[in-house]
Amino acid sequence: MQYRVVEPTVDAGAFVADRYPEARWALLTGSVVDASARTAGSDLDVVVCLTDGGMGHRDSLRWHGWPVEVFANPESGHRWFLEKEGARRKPILCRMIATGVQVAGEPGASLALQSECRALLDAGPGAPSDTMLEDLRYAVTDLLDDLTYTRDAGEAIAARHVLWERVGHFALAAAGRWDGGGKWLLRELRAWDPGWAARWLAAVEHDETMTTLAHETLRAAGGPLFEGYRRTAPAMGEPDTDHR
Repeated sequence: MQYRVVEPTVDAGAFVADRYPEARWALLTGSVVDASARTAGSDLDVVVCLTDGGMGHRDSLRWHGWPVEVFANPESGHRWFLEKEGARRKPILCRMIATGVQVAGEPGASLALQSECRALLDAGPGAPSDTMLEDLRYAVTDLLDDLTYTRDAGEAIAARHVLWERVGHFALAAAGRWDGGGKWLLRELRAWDPGWAARWLAAVEHDETMTTLAHETLRAAGGPLFEGYRRTAPAMGEPDTDHR
């Protein structure tokens, strides 16, 4: 992909002026903001603050050669998503706002919410609840059994990869750190403990290494859990809370 301009903020500002002329403010965020992190696949991730009463939405489109991802809400909508992210321990929008560059709106219009998001990121999600930690301990214990007693190489591959990802989430939760999905799981692990992250990466193809790392992670968080693990089914109509 050839970039139309040296500084993508110019195009991001033009995009907002074209598609969201009434926006209170807008931020360009993501890897495209940092020239050293930008790749040929970087898109314009744009967070838009709509006027009160605006209809929040997410949109994926192409604009003047750019793939664009739009995250648009009135400020109350952004705050609603930030609260949900905090409960899930995955600060996706929070990080986007915290690290974004304002490209539309009155100068400084985004600063208050950006400052709040930076403080949230720095503070971290805090220690997990006892229930969440028990759920994770049980899940990893169960997956270790699956890996130990697989019937063929294919089952071993499938069990190891599920256990591998679950142990990454487990380690971050037990450490009181933010979680992530996909590449952000690795980034969060590296930010927490680069050495542990390197061992985790090495474990993805080796049963023994994976088993050792999983047992170490379990011991640090209270040990394996099977006997005595009990959960009451939610009442009909209540949302499911799966911490896996």
